Amino acid sequence: MSDRSVFIAGPTSWNHIVQLDELPAPTPHMQFAGADWHTLGGTSAGKALHLAGLGVPVALHTLLGDDADGERIRALLGGVAGIELLATTVNGQSERHLNLMDPHGGRVSLYLSAPAAPELASAPGSAPADTGALAARTALESAAAVVLDLAPLSIPLLAEARAAGVTVWTDIHDYDGSASFHQPFIDAASCVFMNADRIGDPLPFARQRIAAGSRLVVCTLGADGAVAVDEHGEVHRVAAVPVPTIVDTNGAGDAFFAGYLAASLRGATTPEALTAASRQAALALGTRHLSPLLERILKG
Repeated sequence: MSDRSVFIAGPTSWNHIVQLDELPAPTPHMQFAGADWHTLGGTSAGKALHLAGLGVPVALHTLLGDDADGERIRALLGGVAGIELLATTVNGQSERHLNLMDPHGGRVSLYLSAPAAPELASAPGSAPADTGALAARTALESAAAVVLDLAPLSIPLLAEARAAGVTVWTDIHDYDGSASFHQPFIDAASCVFMNADRIGDPLPFARQRIAAGSRLVVCTLGADGAVAVDEHGEVHRVAAVPVPTIVDTNGAGDAFFAGYLAASLRGATTPEALTAASRQAALALGTRHLSPLLERILKG
């Protein structure tokens, strides 16, 4: 891998997107969908696609079932220039989501299936259980940045990353300030990304993480842009890039993350990277398929 390469471990999925005039009320009723489509999903897939589109080589470690959806995911990601797919295949179904979307970006994500991660590794230096895990360990150790997304698959790699001394980035999404599953990822990461859906004011958490040793905490604020606290405790803000027509909000946070990371690897300052991230998120809002790169591939 190159000196600008990124290793990502985490979820990929096959998604059914359903657009509604409004999200369903919690009572029995009938609604008509405005539109629906099937597409690639998953937070790690979104980050990988946007990084590849920005010219950053990616090794993507993910978990796939041995089903038709797994084959679809493998075929799409395995055919993207700039993405090296390091998949661990398990018996059963791949991850699948049904995402109900309203015109304002509201979403209800229903997890239809989620494959169980096998025992991929034990202590650092031990033999991994499959060739995907072996290739993942090699790619992790040589990457310029390591992204460990929230997933059981990523948990053994937290120790691997610490042992290798690599810079860890993580995305804790709608963390509420107390969820225990997120904590090992937060503790391991130098750079923490999140959204403000459940945290309220993100600045107290961000300052606490900087005091604990993180170098960067970034929180996206939807239409209000994003706020970051750097390793010196300085607060930076960026406005959202206006988007005339929002097609789909799925993957916008992953696009923001990828835009920031790509700019950072090229030596951008925090304000410059935030600006690049905001531009990248706007691109995701204009497509049905996670990224413009994926939309071009699917259109042939």
